[in-house]
Amino acid sequence: MTAISSRAIQIDATGGPETMQLRQIEVPAPGPGELRIQHKAVGLNYIDVYFRTGLYPMGLPATLGMEAAGVVESVGEGVSGFQPGDRVAYVAAAPGSYADLRTLSADTVCQLPDDISFETGAAMMLKGLTAQYLLRRVRGQHELVAGDHILFHAAAGGVGLIACQWARALGLQVIATAGSAEKCALALANGAAHAINYREENFAERVREITGGAGVKVVYDSVGKDTFEGSLASLALFGLMVSFGNASGPVPPVAPLALAQAGCAYLTRQTLFTHLKQGRATVDAMAGDLFDVIRSGQVKIHIDQRFALEDVQQAHRALEARQTTGSSVLTL
Repeated sequence: MTAISSRAIQIDATGGPETMQLRQIEVPAPGPGELRIQHKAVGLNYIDVYFRTGLYPMGLPATLGMEAAGVVESVGEGVSGFQPGDRVAYVAAAPGSYADLRTLSADTVCQLPDDISFETGAAMMLKGLTAQYLLRRVRGQHELVAGDHILFHAAAGGVGLIACQWARALGLQVIATAGSAEKCALALANGAAHAINYREENFAERVREITGGAGVKVVYDSVGKDTFEGSLASLALFGLMVSFGNASGPVPPVAPLALAQAGCAYLTRQTLFTHLKQGRATVDAMAGDLFDVIRSGQVKIHIDQRFALEDVQQAHRALEARQTTGSSVLTL
């Protein structure tokens, strides 16, 4: 096996969307434990912006992108369970999916069922597995049971729409926040019991009204700086604050006393890859849970934006302006 030429979106320096350039690169043959995958569709995620801007450091030059779906082109030594021609989807701990072809570790690559399309596979791995660990693996003092209220920010985004549907399937009452009436309506149509336009209402006050003053057992917050204080104020006694993103900027340092004042709240900062690095059994269990809920029809992946690979700058501008809903993919 030899290296193969491929189109890729790379950056030489961190900065705005203009730093991303379409280039030809050489994709190496797979080494031990690796696969080379011919991509059919590539997922677009806000974490890609974090890498592009330098919020999450990486070596340069670099190819962006965390997830994709496609076909195994070749298999490296020592890899079991995969062969050329297999349909696969993955989310990777290191960027590199904005390309036609990629060589990467097989550790987080999963067999893609025949009845799930490549676009759906590319759009759902990072976001769907994020929703899976948030709802199924993260636990505070309180166990969530059917009928409980939870607060989910950015509910009209890719993770949010999956989480709203999945939470409804689990019997949970989702209080969703979003930045427009249209996005609130979208969250409601996808399983949220209540939706709050945070641009027009104080969401913490509305949460108290909805819950009869009790607050919610869990808040899921990927927005960060702009919503953190309100999120703490929305919690029930001994509630769990789950931070998993920084779309509005990183949360400033938090004094432990603030957690006491929020009703002895629990605070955790979660990442998907901490869950995935526990090994193949965990990866397969999480992916299997996701695939099952997709195939059952309880959760649908909404691909609301498609951009050609060469239009990636436009795609990032739309992401940063919060002009997207649901999931977005790059087409090849």
